[in-house]
Amino acid sequence: MPSHQDDQDLINFQQYWRILKRRWFLIAIIMGSVFGVTGLVAFSKKPIYESEGKLLFNKESGLSSLTGVNEQLGQLSGVTNLSNPLETEAEIIRSNPLTQKTIAELHLKDKLGQPLEIDTFLSNLKIKSIRGTDILQLSYRSANPQQATAIINKLMSAYLENNVRINRSQARAAREFLNKQLPLVEAKVAEGEAALRQFKEKYEVVSLEVEAQEGVRSLNELSNQITQLRARLVDARSRSGALQNQLALNTKQAMALSTLSQSRAVQEVLSEYQKVQDLLAVERSRFTDGHPVITSLLSKEQALKEQLERRVTQTLGSAQPIPDQDLQIGELKQTLTANLVQVEVERLGLENQVGVLMKAFVLYQARLRTLPKLEQLQLQRQRQLQVAQTTYEQMLKRLQEVQVLENQNVGNARIVSEALLPKKPISPRILLNLALGGFLGFFLAIAAALLLEAGDTSVKTTEEAQELLDYPLLGTIPVFEQKDKLARGESITELPVLNNPYSSVNAAFEMLQINLGFTFSDKELKVIVVSSSVMNEGKSFVAANLAVATAQMGKRVLLIDADMRRPRQHEIWQKPNLMGLSNVLVGQATLAGAAKEVVSNLELLTAGTIPPNPVALLDSQRMNGLLKHAAQDYDCVIIDTPPLSVLADASIVGKMADGMLLVVRPGVVNSAAAKTTKALIEHSRVLVLGIVVNGVNTGNNHYMYSYYHTQTGENNSGKKDRIKSNLSRITGLHLF
Repeated sequence: MPSHQDDQDLINFQQYWRILKRRWFLIAIIMGSVFGVTGLVAFSKKPIYESEGKLLFNKESGLSSLTGVNEQLGQLSGVTNLSNPLETEAEIIRSNPLTQKTIAELHLKDKLGQPLEIDTFLSNLKIKSIRGTDILQLSYRSANPQQATAIINKLMSAYLENNVRINRSQARAAREFLNKQLPLVEAKVAEGEAALRQFKEKYEVVSLEVEAQEGVRSLNELSNQITQLRARLVDARSRSGALQNQLALNTKQAMALSTLSQSRAVQEVLSEYQKVQDLLAVERSRFTDGHPVITSLLSKEQALKEQLERRVTQTLGSAQPIPDQDLQIGELKQTLTANLVQVEVERLGLENQVGVLMKAFVLYQARLRTLPKLEQLQLQRQRQLQVAQTTYEQMLKRLQEVQVLENQNVGNARIVSEALLPKKPISPRILLNLALGGFLGFFLAIAAALLLEAGDTSVKTTEEAQELLDYPLLGTIPVFEQKDKLARGESITELPVLNNPYSSVNAAFEMLQINLGFTFSDKELKVIVVSSSVMNEGKSFVAANLAVATAQMGKRVLLIDADMRRPRQHEIWQKPNLMGLSNVLVGQATLAGAAKEVVSNLELLTAGTIPPNPVALLDSQRMNGLLKHAAQDYDCVIIDTPPLSVLADASIVGKMADGMLLVVRPGVVNSAAAKTTKALIEHSRVLVLGIVVNGVNTGNNHYMYSYYHTQTGENNSGKKDRIKSNLSRITGLHLF
């Protein structure tokens, strides 16, 4: 089942198709004009030839990749991340020096014989990069194929020469810069070497790393030796104290006794002294103290004593009182004394060794503390020297490479495809231009038609009217051919149903009358109000001819002209308007006296005297009573009323009738008026029976009415009787 959207799309398509049919002449003119101009331009334009050449670019020149100077020279790269190197080279090719050189060398002239302008040259030159490659494609358009080929080849060769010249100039500038900077860098290298040497001489540095390792190892060894010596020193001190306690001598005394006991001179004098003392003790037993022997011995004893003291002083180096009994000791005491002296000597030696090792330990420790600072200073000087040396080596290497590059003739591009003589022109492309002209003309024509249609708000077709008002379509009245009759000198009439019963208009009103009979199946339709949205839609024409068609069906019909402002029915029927509806409503006349029979079964009640306030008369009980009385006396009452969007008369009368027939004329009513009319009808709650479209072009619907044009010998009344009986038999409905 098709959706609502599908229906809407179909409706829109049909609407566009109707627009095209209405504006076909304008569309044809625009399309023909554009297509003709396109064809004229295409066939009159001179052929244009295009010659192409291709340049291949390397990221760096061949020489720079061999010499290793691609970081500085000959490199094809962008300055920023957004740069495109190929586009940069394309702009160089388009630059004024290269284009001017090409123009001058090829003697290019314009149409006036003057040197070709650069802008004109560039307008015919096209440079583009081939996607996915490092190739630029150069093309030039000219009416002369030889000239286009020569321009491309010359431009490419000029670019290559310029590229080589620029590379060589860059190499020369780099060489001059390196020659100036190299002595300065060399001086920095010498300065760094001297600073490092002075540092090592000042701080006596050979290798700080080795020195640190040896220093740590020496400290460990010294620490172990000091620990061992201190242990031996403690042992020596313990043994010395024990011997001193045993001998009751201090170290100094023990040394003195040991020295004296080992002194031969002292012992000899001491032995003589002891012998004299022994002899004196013997002689005293024999002699008195005054005896010469005793005196001689005493003198000798005194002399030996003095000599012994001198010998002791000489041996000890100082005068020390030594008891006589200590000058000669026993073997055991002598051994102990010697041990004490040996232990003291050992102790003193150990103390001296510990002191020496401690001094060495302190020196090593102080040196190790200075090593980190010395290492930092050394690293700074080494780093400065290394930077200077590296810079010097690189600059020296670059200088050699640049000197080689300066003497070369290699760029970063080469020709991969020279321009060849074009055989076929690229312009004009006649078929393509004609096709484009056709499409352009079509779209311009469609756009013009749509623009005109957008500016024209009038309702143009029956379908548009039905879409806007959304009421049932009861009939379409074809265009009444009054202009043709006027051109032939015939009389003009607005009652074709009466005067030309075999016309298509007559058939249309018969169909309208029949469709009105189908509107209600449960009640008889008697009172019908005929109105329109705006003036000049033919509501009076429709009301009059509908009344005639109904009367011809054998019904007694009353036609009332309720348009009391601009009445038209008396003009259509060519009757006087002295007494009419207004006179009946104010009591000046009766319906029977005012209504005049115009044709068989049809009476006309004109508008009558135009009152000052028609709304008051129409919206009254007299009007309501008049319509009820007429509905009883007549089979059908048709009321012609003013337009709905102008006056409220039709809405007032419509409430008193069985329904309203709305007349729409395409080209007269616009969409705004139609929408206003629909809103007024909905607000007044008038029952709308349907719409009848007046003034329809019968060109596309000729088949609907051709039958009536061929039945020229058929009797009018017999035809109507047959139509009535056939419809009644088929539908079973009562037709008025």
